[in-house]
Amino acid sequence: MSHKNAARLLTTLLLVTATLWSAAAQEITLPSAPGSVKFAAIGDSGSGDRGQYDVANQMARFHAKFPFDRVIMLGDNIYGGQGAQDLVKKFSQPYKALLDLGVKFYASLGNHDDPINRQYPLWNMGGELYYTHATQNVRFFALDSSKIDQKELAWLENALKSSKEDWKICYFHHPLYSDGATHGSSIDVRVLFEPLFLTYGVNVVFAGHDHIYERITPQKGIYYFVEGASGQLRKGDARSSAMNAKAFDQDMTFMLVEIAGNQLSFQTISRTGTTVDSGTIQRQAPR
Repeated sequence: MSHKNAARLLTTLLLVTATLWSAAAQEITLPSAPGSVKFAAIGDSGSGDRGQYDVANQMARFHAKFPFDRVIMLGDNIYGGQGAQDLVKKFSQPYKALLDLGVKFYASLGNHDDPINRQYPLWNMGGELYYTHATQNVRFFALDSSKIDQKELAWLENALKSSKEDWKICYFHHPLYSDGATHGSSIDVRVLFEPLFLTYGVNVVFAGHDHIYERITPQKGIYYFVEGASGQLRKGDARSSAMNAKAFDQDMTFMLVEIAGNQLSFQTISRTGTTVDSGTIQRQAPR
């Protein structure tokens, strides 16, 4: 074989390998079972920059394979200006493909969000800083972790107590547990929310704030995720600790989640479509 033909063969093999790797990197690892609950999670997303748009484009691509009907937003949904044009540039424009497909976004607010935007119709907050929504056997509790008062705590206790769904999922901005070097665990929020989570059987908690992805080892029987890298990123910000089950701080990410019966499956995907974490969780026995 001539050197020219050998070089062509090598180039062809490299292209085939790269194509296969790229296709594998963008595969759905979730069961995607008919009739299961399917949703996505994003946090710290509203930069209006290319990174946010890249993540949004990947979400639309994966929706074709995994048709989630809702997205939970973990706060800092809009950075900088908070006016009507900002909401277009930093929300409705990047997520237009999903909105056009009827996907609903359910926001919680972060420290960079203007509370007035709880009135924004596309965030489905009903004008409230904290609220609940449900589908099948899953109930979601969107909370305000920026200004917690006794009124919110009383509302949360009553909402958790009266929930009849098998799965209780809480989400908000400031993480109770985090290895992010910039912020880390929000102890002041933990002491207020965690007792209620334990008493009333919360299963999974999602938060943002630290601009990384992290899966925490179960804390007192509850599973925690930090997804604060859907539009912002702090490379190298994830510290190693005993509570760190998995961390990724090299690119922006979003999460896909599926619940079928007593099993929750998750897949965390970067803005290039690469899976950076995945796994399953079994619903805890009632406490």
